[in-house]
Amino acid sequence: MHLHDDKIKGLEEIANKIRQSIIEMLIKAGSGHSAGPLGMADVFTLMYFHVLKHDPKNPDWPERDRLVLSNGHICPAQYAAMAHAGYFPIKELNTLRKLGSRLQGHPHRSALPGLETTSGPLGSGLSQAVGMAIALRMDSKKNIVYCLMSDGEHDAGQTWEAAMLAGREKLWNLIAIMDRNNIQIDGNTEDVMPLEPLREKYESFGWHVIDAGGHDFQELNSAIEEAKAVYEKPAMIIAHTIPGKGVEYMERDFRWHGNPPGKGPEDKFLKDKQGPEALKELRTLWGRIKSEHE
Repeated sequence: MHLHDDKIKGLEEIANKIRQSIIEMLIKAGSGHSAGPLGMADVFTLMYFHVLKHDPKNPDWPERDRLVLSNGHICPAQYAAMAHAGYFPIKELNTLRKLGSRLQGHPHRSALPGLETTSGPLGSGLSQAVGMAIALRMDSKKNIVYCLMSDGEHDAGQTWEAAMLAGREKLWNLIAIMDRNNIQIDGNTEDVMPLEPLREKYESFGWHVIDAGGHDFQELNSAIEEAKAVYEKPAMIIAHTIPGKGVEYMERDFRWHGNPPGKGPEDKFLKDKQGPEALKELRTLWGRIKSEHE
């Protein structure tokens, strides 16, 4: 389905609010990951504000689609999207990683309604998603299971075991979206553990594979529509994203993989300026408008 210009503009505005929330959360927490959440903000925006069949007021609605976040350390993006979608008050985002908070550094399923799984060990999310897809098929349900995962966690062998099983089972109701940002905590993916050719690997396991720009709402939505139309195959959307997207001094730098503003490298700004500068960029739309916070 083609997205109209007004729809895309609306999604862009929501994504910018989500990015601001991510930075504010990380500053208050004093810990957490910056690059992945900012890079996947557009994907989460599209999912929660256009793609997913869900009801924030009734999180356990049986007819909902399932979203499994495998790389749980990018959960600030999911928390922010859920809050802006109405799952819980936006002010609760300020409790990220605090003692007793429902918003921990990895999602905790039983703590927060609307989460499908608890994540922790990287590489295990696709296995959980495969299990859900098989269970839904056994119950003759047509719900879609979406699995959001990272490229770096493909270093884990369990991911490939799940990919093989999904292909063998012809899981048409499983759509995975890979955050192909080319970084992981120790460096660039192709330096740490080369992953290419990703497309051919998934195709050899019986998947339908689509490459898409991870910040292009039109292209992402078309990829998801194509994936939903595939017959008797799971689908993998390789979403090419920019880690740290929206904050210029963070973009494409693996050193921001696991650092919040205030604790990252001081190449561009001293630590006490990192947070304010990131928010200034986002609040002023990269200098195009005057911020109400100035």
